Amino acid sequence: MPVAQEQFEIMFRLQDGSDIGPFTYPTAATVATLKESIIAHWPKEKGLGPRSVNDVKLIISGKILENSKTLVEYKSSTFDFSGVTTMLVVIRPPPPPEKNSDKITRKKHKDCSCVCAIL
Repeated sequence: MPVAQEQFEIMFRLQDGSDIGPFTYPTAATVATLKESIIAHWPKEKGLGPRSVNDVKLIISGKILENSKTLVEYKSSTFDFSGVTTMLVVIRPPPPPEKNSDKITRKKHKDCSCVCAIL
């Protein structure tokens, strides 16, 4: 008879206090897998969500989880995954638009010798 693999039930709390989940994950799931799940289940009403796992940080008990580690690694060393475990989700904001100096146009006035920059 096969032995059932232990599973963890995890809910993700967003910064506005809303939640994604809970979902059930095997102990062998990596933190990157959890982040992929968050991206796939991102609420549409929240607008643009994270684009990659690198845009997401998962925090539990004040510790930022590493993408390559598995849940069982964290269970044995740091956390007790009993019941539904809530993890805080922090999203990296999108980078600001780049200021492109190539788009600056210079114009010389007819009546004077000044040169103005037009963005």
